Amino acid sequence: MPRPRKPASPFKYFNSSPEIIRLAVLMYVRFPLSLRNVEDLLFERGIDVCHETVRHWWNRFGPLFAADIRRQRVSRMRGFRHWRWHLDEMYVKVNGEMVYLWRAVDHEGEVLESYVTKTRDKAAALRFMKKALKRHGSPEAITTDGLRSYRAAMTELGCEQKQELGRWANNRCESSHLPVRRRERAMLRFRRMKTLQKFSSVHASVHNHFSQERHLVDRQTYKLRRSAAWAEWQSLMG
Repeated sequence: MPRPRKPASPFKYFNSSPEIIRLAVLMYVRFPLSLRNVEDLLFERGIDVCHETVRHWWNRFGPLFAADIRRQRVSRMRGFRHWRWHLDEMYVKVNGEMVYLWRAVDHEGEVLESYVTKTRDKAAALRFMKKALKRHGSPEAITTDGLRSYRAAMTELGCEQKQELGRWANNRCESSHLPVRRRERAMLRFRRMKTLQKFSSVHASVHNHFSQERHLVDRQTYKLRRSAAWAEWQSLMG
């Protein structure tokens, strides 16, 4: 029988090494840096690339890296018994127009799903929740704010009994908006909904991957987790 073909490397037709591409994508997505900031930091390390090359790399490889990270984490967390979700929406300006970025965060602060819509009515909430439930499965409880669109969508999905409300109960999701706001300022705001959707999804996966809950563990445990995260990042799309 013929041997199955090995999938082609996504770095095949690029002159730069995979290590340099991974580093450039990591710097741009994980930290609040502009494309020219990344260009200057790479030049300081002896890597001479244009900021437009960094733009091309993150557009080409960012979604691939994020999908690889997400695939591994979803397989580990699916079926977890005491999983609690926090849902919230934040407004983002795109070319002066107000749009809404819906986000689902679990009880440990990991961003599960991001979804951009022009409205925040029942239809938008329903699309967002269907997407999250299909990918991650059903949680034990879902904490939301007082927006009635959540209640209407959950009633249609048959999980309204899982909804929890409280004045400060959704602080977990509210706090997770801060990295997105920092990125928004560094990028001088977003210009297209498609770009916002793409970047928010990639940023969430990379942020989850390197979030080691530093304030909850000792220094030695943190260093071990950080080394493991870096080793896993270097093996992405290998």
